[in-house]
Amino acid sequence: MRDLPGFAAAAPAVAGNKGPAGSAGRHGQVVTFVANFGLRPSRDPMIRNVVVPQGADAADDWIVAHAAAGDIVVTADIPLARRALDNGAAVLGPTGRPFTPASIGLALATRELNQHLRETGESRGFNASFTARDRQKFLQALDEAVVRAKRG
Repeated sequence: MRDLPGFAAAAPAVAGNKGPAGSAGRHGQVVTFVANFGLRPSRDPMIRNVVVPQGADAADDWIVAHAAAGDIVVTADIPLARRALDNGAAVLGPTGRPFTPASIGLALATRELNQHLRETGESRGFNASFTARDRQKFLQALDEAVVRAKRG
């Protein structure tokens, strides 16, 4: 992020997950949580909350406008992941799955297929619950991404 070293998280993607803040503290990075609703204030100087106006994609637009090479974006939103990748940012899903230029096309196609199946009633669209193993994989992937970003 041009004005902020560190990484941004689309707040819904990491709700209840203290991982980004902990990783930031260990690596001396600023974490920016972005949402279009109220965020719990933090006294930690390494945590920045940005509340954007209501509206479709306002938080995504803020993240994309500020994310750059060397930053890490955490999101479950696949179109946002593509936009952040286009800016050169590293992107992780909330379960630690990295989005890469090589994988984003398939992720977008799968998203479109699943949306179609939900719209036609062929699928109910239930998402798997977030497990302790998912949290562990996320934290490991986040630490690895931070180390890579610090190396440049």
